[in-house]
Amino acid sequence: MEDVGHGDHLCLTFADDDEQRRVVTAYLRAGLERGERVKYFSDQCAPEQVLDWLDGAGTDPGPAVARGQLQITTAGRSYLAGGSFDADGMVATLQQEVTASLAAGYTGLRVSGEMGWALRDVPGADRLHEYEAKVNAVFDGSRASAVCQYDARRFDAETLTAVDRRHSGSVALEPLYVDTVLRLARTLQNGRLTLRVIGVVDHRTTGALASALETVSTWPGDVRVDMTQLEFIDLAGMRALAQAAGRLGNGQRMHVANLAELLCRVISVVGWDDEPALVVTPREAGA
Repeated sequence: MEDVGHGDHLCLTFADDDEQRRVVTAYLRAGLERGERVKYFSDQCAPEQVLDWLDGAGTDPGPAVARGQLQITTAGRSYLAGGSFDADGMVATLQQEVTASLAAGYTGLRVSGEMGWALRDVPGADRLHEYEAKVNAVFDGSRASAVCQYDARRFDAETLTAVDRRHSGSVALEPLYVDTVLRLARTLQNGRLTLRVIGVVDHRTTGALASALETVSTWPGDVRVDMTQLEFIDLAGMRALAQAAGRLGNGQRMHVANLAELLCRVISVVGWDDEPALVVTPREAGA
């Protein structure tokens, strides 16, 4: 998040409260340190909670609030200030905020908003996708940036895909694990949070894979594991997949996609495909 620059309009899709806190706190702190005006529009989180995030990370928000550099308000007083969502009015407001921030001597404007309000029965909420597309013009080429927050536990996959495409980029979540041979990354694919396994799973990294699978099992809906960039996995690693699938509850299934054909046959020979919660899709030939 420290690398976010002027002109960025990014989509943050998260399924963990701690992940939201870490990402948002880093984004807000970086803006304050760079002398930008920082505006935050809360919804699920109370404004006081956001202040506590900063304080807990070693940044006293009091002085910034007192001088007007940091402004935290609710969705009801920002996106829904008129009792409904006025997409064009909000775009105009953000443009005015950019101009006002620069005129006040700040180095730019940094905005982040929780978008859960769009799920309520609010007049104008159906223009959310249109708004996200239009607001790109506010930030593109200007001394401003924004991170829009979407909770994957609340928004459906279709909506997440649509809003993600209407941003200039997405926030890359911190890998669950990374070393010289393996990277376990979280990405949004077709509107669903997915675990990407990149590299080698062997006796050195099987434990890391098992731990990551335990984490992603708490995500909403089925667990999705993308093996497109898997270079090697031993039997212990494949056993970890089957065992993690067997521990799923509430009708969840684990979809292991793009696994090499040979490994799919191994799963069948060993009998792990008897686990009903494990769904394996082979990699297309030549992929």
